[in-house]
Amino acid sequence: MDHLSIGEARRMALASQGFGQQRPTGKVGRRHLQKVVDRLQVIQLDSVNVAVRSHYMPFFSRLGPYPLAELETLAWATHHLFEYWGHQASLLPVEQHPLHRWKMAQHKHDRQSRWFDALEKEHPGYIASVLDEVRERGPLAAGELRDPGKKTGPWWGYSKGKQTLEYLFWTGQVTANRRAGFERVYDVPERAIPPEVLAAPTPTEWEARRALLELSARVLGVGTVSDLTNYFMLNIPKTRPVVAELVEDGVLVPTSVEGWKQPSYRHRDARPPRKVHATALLTPFDNLVWFRDRDERLFDFRYRIEIYTPAPQRVHGYYVLPFLHGERIVARVDVKADRKAKTLVVPSAFAERSVDMGEVAAALAEELMLMARWLGLERVTVGRKGDLSARVRKALSTL
Repeated sequence: MDHLSIGEARRMALASQGFGQQRPTGKVGRRHLQKVVDRLQVIQLDSVNVAVRSHYMPFFSRLGPYPLAELETLAWATHHLFEYWGHQASLLPVEQHPLHRWKMAQHKHDRQSRWFDALEKEHPGYIASVLDEVRERGPLAAGELRDPGKKTGPWWGYSKGKQTLEYLFWTGQVTANRRAGFERVYDVPERAIPPEVLAAPTPTEWEARRALLELSARVLGVGTVSDLTNYFMLNIPKTRPVVAELVEDGVLVPTSVEGWKQPSYRHRDARPPRKVHATALLTPFDNLVWFRDRDERLFDFRYRIEIYTPAPQRVHGYYVLPFLHGERIVARVDVKADRKAKTLVVPSAFAERSVDMGEVAAALAEELMLMARWLGLERVTVGRKGDLSARVRKALSTL
């Protein structure tokens, strides 16, 4: 069995996640974005738009400033990516489409289908008519259907049209695209997925689980079974035998990690670099930090998103970004883009334990200013909450 110190495991994870190299020094374009997709294999989507929608941030974190329109073209205009449930709602390389078909097939028989059985009894032929309409008129938003139905309540009170489209999306009978404003529109796969991908053989569930698990291991570098299965939200009991097969075949190498209680595995190609010196603000949904249990084991960093916590009960803020500097997560900072005032507002900034606060504040100030300019904002203002805020304000005043 191999053994890794926690520092080696951390550096291996950072390098596997794309933080082992310096950011490009020239103009960042679609080719750079594609390389990030190829490395990460899944980009989580989220509707929160406090500073910038989450799926834009992993590219900024690894590459620095880039034109947002380049990602929109890559994601929704060139058919290089498709949307499906990878790690939650996600953008995925289009080559992965066959690996998710077993989930699409299973969703036709899950508990959600009971609603559609009832809908079909009440409105015979409605589901088929929606699919026909998308085939005829798509891409379509739910509200553009001839008979969309009425919402049953605010937020997630979906109409019968929206629920039907979501069911067709889950089951792979339609695929999704995005319009300005992040509105999801639906189309048939034949118009959105390259024909050679649609014609590719469909792997068995076992084969797909194995391929996704190997991708997870390559992207994580080293991880427990929970880490490996969480990346593509795979069921742990059903996936354990696949882990055993990958170990037997030498793809996964059993590896003990200092301080980790659970058995862990590294991808056979993963090696810890001698040093990693990354500086990056991370969205709460970045691949590096989205699994909170792993954050604590890997970085000694306990993070909980507080968006749905009442304001008086929030500890660190509404939309808090972890700050990676060197090989550690050294701070967390609440951010908000005030586009009208052309200002990146930072209500609070907190340092983690045992960090050089002067060094962290200086690095964080530079990264905040870089982020502001990337978003077309002119300045950064910092509030008074948090033990790092005063130092960050001072550091900003020198930039």
